[in-house]
Amino acid sequence: MKANFAILIDGGFIRVKLRQRNKHFPTVDEIKAEIDRIKANPVLADHQLLRVYYYDAPPASGILTNPVDSSIVDLTANRNFADNIGLQQRLELQPDFALRSGETSVHGWALGDAALRSIVEKGPRVLEARDFVPNIEQKGVDLRIGLDIARLSLRRLAEIIVVVTGDSDMVPAFKFARREGVRVYLDHMGHAVKRELKAHVDLVL
Repeated sequence: MKANFAILIDGGFIRVKLRQRNKHFPTVDEIKAEIDRIKANPVLADHQLLRVYYYDAPPASGILTNPVDSSIVDLTANRNFADNIGLQQRLELQPDFALRSGETSVHGWALGDAALRSIVEKGPRVLEARDFVPNIEQKGVDLRIGLDIARLSLRRLAEIIVVVTGDSDMVPAFKFARREGVRVYLDHMGHAVKRELKAHVDLVL
């Protein structure tokens, strides 16, 4: 009987990489194509897929009042909300697929990157409504990836764990899995990553 391997995908990371490559919001088929590419790698030929784990936080929701002009912003009416909810719901229905959801919190408003650059380059000015963007925080995604790596390793559910990410915060979880005798493979999709991330895996795909 073939030993198992698992694929763990940092949803925020793969969405950014596919959007950069394809110039549009990722589709389920595009994400499945990346999964098929990994599954077809010769280093996994003697193993069978246990499951694909996809980690992401739900898009922010709620109604905010702009601090400058008191205009109302409904975050659920944003195209980004519909795209992300739709993608997560469709992925959740795929065979051998598990969606692991983090948390999203909205902390009012923050000065946007464009406004900050403008002020740095041109000096102080009166702030406008368009200078502010919703201050959104995603939490728990890295934690859930780390917990699943620990669970898969301790219970010997998978001999190989393939992680699709570019986040060096995963290094402690990688070290733990390797100490438990599990092989950890990294797929960073061509993203520039820190040497430390590559140093603590068994193979970079």
